[in-house]
Amino acid sequence: MHNRSLNSLLFALLGLVLPIAGCTLAKVDVNVVSERTSLENQVLGTYNSLSEDMLLVASVRGVSPTGAIDAPPRHTPEQVDATRAMETIAFHADDVETFKRFGWVGENQEGLLTPFTREAPKLASEELKAFAANYGEAEFQQVVKEVNQSREVLMIRVVQTNENFTVKDLPAIRKVFARINRQGSAPGARVQNADGRWQTL
Repeated sequence: MHNRSLNSLLFALLGLVLPIAGCTLAKVDVNVVSERTSLENQVLGTYNSLSEDMLLVASVRGVSPTGAIDAPPRHTPEQVDATRAMETIAFHADDVETFKRFGWVGENQEGLLTPFTREAPKLASEELKAFAANYGEAEFQQVVKEVNQSREVLMIRVVQTNENFTVKDLPAIRKVFARINRQGSAPGARVQNADGRWQTL
């Protein structure tokens, strides 16, 4: 198993940055040439609320002004699942970015990662070549699976926590997440266009 830092979240979802160890969470800010749609604004606002909920779920007991021990607030299973999903995405963020650099995965139009045939990187540092050589197929597939499952949890949680959304909105929400993922990808990453074709940024 490789050393992984817990210091950033790419959503992404997806290319998004979410410091787990810190005291604050970065807001999702997608810079686009054209104005964001109402749906995109709602999705991003709801996602940012999930980030704030994560801090609450991770909170520990506190001490009241009178000196009594306050128990942490109770959380729903859905809140806990969303928090775990964010932690999983953050945990694998560095590896996913490396996978993208190698062309091992791409951001598809459903807001998820699509795995490709793994090839050893030709133009890479010795450290990255060692990373590629030591990363087994089973471990690679497991990371992709865990990240995709976590992204699914967060997309569904966006539906659950916004009164304006229903399950019928999930396909459109996936497109928003896919757009965020594409915009958060570095040059050289593979992304899927709306027509299904893949391109390299």
